[in-house]
Amino acid sequence: QFQAVFVNNGVLRKDEDTEVQVRMRAKCGVHLTYVDASEEFLEKLKGVAEPEKKRKIIGNTFIEIFEREAKASGAKFLLQGTLYPDVIESVSHKGPSATIKTHHNVGGLPEKMNLKLVEPLRLLFKDEVRTLGLILGIEEDSIYRHPFPGPGLSIRILGEITRERLSVLKEADSIFIHELREAGLYRRIGQAFAVLLPCKAVGVMGDFRTYEEVIALRAVETTDYMTAHWFNLPYDLLQRVSTRIVNEIRGVNRVTYDI
Repeated sequence: QFQAVFVNNGVLRKDEDTEVQVRMRAKCGVHLTYVDASEEFLEKLKGVAEPEKKRKIIGNTFIEIFEREAKASGAKFLLQGTLYPDVIESVSHKGPSATIKTHHNVGGLPEKMNLKLVEPLRLLFKDEVRTLGLILGIEEDSIYRHPFPGPGLSIRILGEITRERLSVLKEADSIFIHELREAGLYRRIGQAFAVLLPCKAVGVMGDFRTYEEVIALRAVETTDYMTAHWFNLPYDLLQRVSTRIVNEIRGVNRVTYDI
């Protein structure tokens, strides 16, 4: 019997914990157990700046929590949505390829686990999974959501994670995605997100000199979700997004476009 467990790791996008619960319960009819482990994750991530360490910490902590839940319910298996690009980028598979980055659900897992993994999508690419989803009748809003890494916003905050920096990035990312949807560009872009850079910039806001955070915007087009080219966003959109971010988010005085 399938038991769905949604773990809030504290580094999700703005309002994503609520959106996932609504989508799974109301739209998919799934009985969902919600576990708010945000404090546990953020405590373990405190002071960690290296992206690979963040990935390992989140992968290990996920398994610890799932094993606790499994013990309470008697579950023996862990179902994962691992895709082939996750495998290729995380480990050398059927060849001498180098590790590109550790995915929390592949190379980020602990060596010893009490749960057996079930990965039905492991040898499929994202476009193939989307085709399968359409055949199964899954709503398009879910199928065409941009991919989001398991380590979440932790690896889009360059440097150490604090609650203040996390809050800034959540707001910036939310503004960016909202404006892409309003402009009718969201589905044309393979992936788009905001990044909080590990530096501050000098600027003038009103009559005052400021020294605040810098946000980078990234948008790409891709088919295999392993290689990508930057998406040429219209200047008027970039102007709207940057103006909103600087005006609406306290602590940010500059927005850059990553190409």
